[in-house]
Amino acid sequence: MAPRSSSSLVLGCGLALAILAVGSLPSRVSAMGFPRPQPDLNFTIGVEGVVWCKGCRYAGYIQSRDASPLRNASALLRCRNGRRAMSVWGATNSRGYFLIQTGTQAAPFTSRHCRVYVPRSPARGCAAAVSPGWKKGLPLKFRRFVTRPDGLQGRYVAGSFTFAPQDGSNC
Repeated sequence: MAPRSSSSLVLGCGLALAILAVGSLPSRVSAMGFPRPQPDLNFTIGVEGVVWCKGCRYAGYIQSRDASPLRNASALLRCRNGRRAMSVWGATNSRGYFLIQTGTQAAPFTSRHCRVYVPRSPARGCAAAVSPGWKKGLPLKFRRFVTRPDGLQGRYVAGSFTFAPQDGSNC
C-alpha cells in the first residue's frame, strides 16, 4: 500500500468533518422522511354534524333510521383553553345538517378544547335529548383540511344529535 500524502490525509479529515457537520444541522425532515409540521400553523375551524328526531315522521323522514332531520336546530361550538374561550352558533338546514365555521383564527385551541352542543330541539313534540344529553355535548373528530379564500380551515365532525318525544308517542 502506498503511503498517503499529507494533503490527501487533510482532505479526507476535512471531508469527514464536513459530513459530520452537515448531518448535525437541524433539518426540516424527520427520520421517517416526512416534513415536520409548521410550528406557527394557524387556521379557522369548521364543524359538521346532524340533528335528528327519533320516532317522529317529519319532512325528510328516513325509515331505516326511524328518524326525521330537524330543521332550524341551533348548534353551538364552544372552545375553552385556560382564560381563552370561543363560542360560535350555527343552525341546521332542511336535512338536519349544520356547518359551524369560526370567523377568526383558532390557534389557541385544539380539538380537545372544543365540544359541540345542541341545547334544545326546535320541534315541541320532539324535545327530549336522547343522544347525547345537551349538557355533555360531543367532541370534535378531525376530518381534513379545507382551503378557503381566507386561509386554511380544519374541518371536524361532531356526529349526530338525537331528540325524541317526551312521552314516546306525541310528535
